[in-house]
Amino acid sequence: MWRSPSPKSPSALRALPDFIENIRVRALQGHVLEQVQWGQVLLNSIYVPQNPIQARQWFKIAADAGFGPAYNMYGRCYHFGWGCEADLVRAADCYARAAELGDAWGRYNLGIASMRGLGVPRDLARAFELFKKGAEAGHAKSMNLLARFTEEGWETPRNAEMARVWYRRSAETGDYRGQHNYATLLAEAGHLDEALQWWRRAVVDATSDILLAMRARLLAFGERADRPLLEKVEARLTAMHHEQKFRMTQECENVAYDQA
Repeated sequence: MWRSPSPKSPSALRALPDFIENIRVRALQGHVLEQVQWGQVLLNSIYVPQNPIQARQWFKIAADAGFGPAYNMYGRCYHFGWGCEADLVRAADCYARAAELGDAWGRYNLGIASMRGLGVPRDLARAFELFKKGAEAGHAKSMNLLARFTEEGWETPRNAEMARVWYRRSAETGDYRGQHNYATLLAEAGHLDEALQWWRRAVVDATSDILLAMRARLLAFGERADRPLLEKVEARLTAMHHEQKFRMTQECENVAYDQA
């Protein structure tokens, strides 16, 4: 029988939107999906104060019930040190359990761990098989990495056309890395207008590494560059820089406060 990790009482919480309150109540009632969702709310939400320790406890409750997505999130806690000391070996173990239970994100994260040697021996063959299985099941990020393996000839014969197909499928399924990589192939093949369409989609969610790569590609086009798109890339990079500086300032203030 599961036990609640002593969540705050409703009176101690701010008034929550109905859909968030419903998640909280169903988590308390023992529904594993909502237990994971409530843990995610506690990790990073505007609705309640962040509480990674309690979030991790909710993930463990649902994982102990055999719920694959919970094992994946429990693994991410160990991966990034959310509510615990970082432990890549335990993270990889959790990802493996999530993958065994059919969770697409657990399979993908185990693939990343295997590709980079994070908590498990580096094993490109294992990573390839995990990404291949994920891609064939419709997981967008797995499609992008399967394309990369195919493009580079890692653990599989090089096949530029098959790589293009998987990049396109990843892009169409919504992965910003797949969108950037597919746009890059299109631009190299002389289809700049189509490439720009995919870069315009990718810029919305892209992380700094992709934004920097996108900026370099756009600047290389010179007068043919899409200036409004380039301005969006620059604006997102600037916003990320300011956010990083703010977080560093907050961390320094917290340390100073702790030592006072």
